[in-house]
Amino acid sequence: MAGRNKRKAGASWPLEERPGYLIRRLHQIHVALFQEKCAAFEITPLQYSLLTALAKRGTADQTALAQDIALDRTTTTGALKRLQARGFIDRSVGPRDRRSRTCRLTRSGAALLRKIERPARAAHLATVADLTTADQKHFIAMMRAIVEAQGQRRGATRPPA
Repeated sequence: MAGRNKRKAGASWPLEERPGYLIRRLHQIHVALFQEKCAAFEITPLQYSLLTALAKRGTADQTALAQDIALDRTTTTGALKRLQARGFIDRSVGPRDRRSRTCRLTRSGAALLRKIERPARAAHLATVADLTTADQKHFIAMMRAIVEAQGQRRGATRPPA
């Protein structure tokens, strides 16, 4: 009996029980659902988040947008350049700092956000659809609690309070 307990204690931790593995898999599943439901728009979840944050702010510099969606500035800048190339946002040199870029939605970007809202929401709901409504609310509350508690860790880009 003691030998069996020793093996259990020294056994590897199954992937299916590791929070990090499950979070990564859930993210992969969500991205696949988003791409499936929003394929006609050729927009990534990250670009959708940027457009949403920009719509809320009206006008914002790239650093503020990066903070809003908890992403590094380099990745944010690349995504914003791609959105600009498609005519969904305007980027201009900042009025106070010539190194910064000020962004705003174009009419085309605002129209895209209106059109993609329903399928994007469907993708988010499909991600948690296998849970009961009560479990969905609890799951989202638990994820928010973890993000709030752990969001300021080094390497975990955190939006401003």
